[in-house]
Amino acid sequence: MAAATRVYVARLAGIVVYDPNGDQVGRVRDAVARMRPGNAPPRVVGLVVEIGVRRRIFLPIGRVTTIEADAVLLSTGTLNLKRFEKKPGEVLVLEDLLDRRVTVAEPGGDARPGSVVDVGMEQERSGVWALRRLAVRATPTHLGRRGHLRQVDWEQVTGLSEAAGEQGTANLLAVLDQMRAADLANTLQDLSGRRRIEVAGALHDDRLADVLVELPNDDQVEILESLGVERAADVLESMDPDDAADVLAELPEPEKDELLALMEPAEAAPVRRLMDYAPGTAGSIMTTNPVILLPDVTIAEALAAIREPKRSPVVAAQVFVSRAPAATPSGRFLGMVHFQRLLREPPSDLVGGVVVDDLDPVGPQTPISEVTRQMATYDLVAMPVVDELNRLVGVVTVDDVLDHLLPEDWRDRDRA
Repeated sequence: MAAATRVYVARLAGIVVYDPNGDQVGRVRDAVARMRPGNAPPRVVGLVVEIGVRRRIFLPIGRVTTIEADAVLLSTGTLNLKRFEKKPGEVLVLEDLLDRRVTVAEPGGDARPGSVVDVGMEQERSGVWALRRLAVRATPTHLGRRGHLRQVDWEQVTGLSEAAGEQGTANLLAVLDQMRAADLANTLQDLSGRRRIEVAGALHDDRLADVLVELPNDDQVEILESLGVERAADVLESMDPDDAADVLAELPEPEKDELLALMEPAEAAPVRRLMDYAPGTAGSIMTTNPVILLPDVTIAEALAAIREPKRSPVVAAQVFVSRAPAATPSGRFLGMVHFQRLLREPPSDLVGGVVVDDLDPVGPQTPISEVTRQMATYDLVAMPVVDELNRLVGVVTVDDVLDHLLPEDWRDRDRA
């Protein structure tokens, strides 16, 4: 390894791991340390590295040659791909120690409470890495003031080796904040049940809504039930109606009805409509919030509509044109325009002049298998769904189809 150095583990999270050939192996998600008797600094035994999709493996620290600000370099490309499992006596630095309530010994025998903000691992002369330094924020003594942040030695701190009590979440959330929703969902699955509930409950409603749809059904139900009905209803309102309908379908009827009653009527209405469609049909998986425009809208206005940052790429890939109203269920459906066509037309032209109307939409009761065949035949990323009055009621997007085609438990890390 390189010369003795100190690395703060929170700064390691998410950085890329490379093999000796310069090929990317995965990304660091945590560090694993083994506790020692008394208050001796724990030895770092390895890193938890996420490779591919939904798989975290253990990387022995002896395989690491260099730890840089933006990369971890390995001495070998040969890895054990067995899924990581924490052993007795081991701790995950970010999961188990961040935000831990501790007591710091002060000169003169005084002690002051605080919480762990980060953990520094240092390499000893023997080449062994150990957790020797802690960044601790003192518990504020005055309401509204922020406690002083300081670095202390591991031996100065008590409360780290005891069984975890209630932990805060602020510092762990700061580490997880840059993750995609799917990656954060993977991380939540790796946490203990109690810690998973703590972290999920501390997320903002919009962020939690995005993460919930990436979790297996059992975890969705567990987290929703832990929130209390008022907040659970708020989180459901933050979801797209089709995602909210999928989550509610996993709940018992009394809880489902209670949550729908607590949701704002305008938010609950499309969810109720989606839940009326039979499973295995276009209506049961369609998205009810596509980009719908009137024919007299300009190309420039259409491009501005799909440029909205909160729109997912698959929804923003095309606009659907109808008579008023421009919301589902819309007025008479006229056709659709792909964003590439919008980019090729003069900004002042009208969307109605470039609309494509030679594709037959499907009905809500159309089997998903038929929808899939049509989308594959015509290379579509979204299929319009209309009712008997030719009103647009939703669209089936390619991610909706993929979600249906994959095994039901594909989001479960234990079965992935």
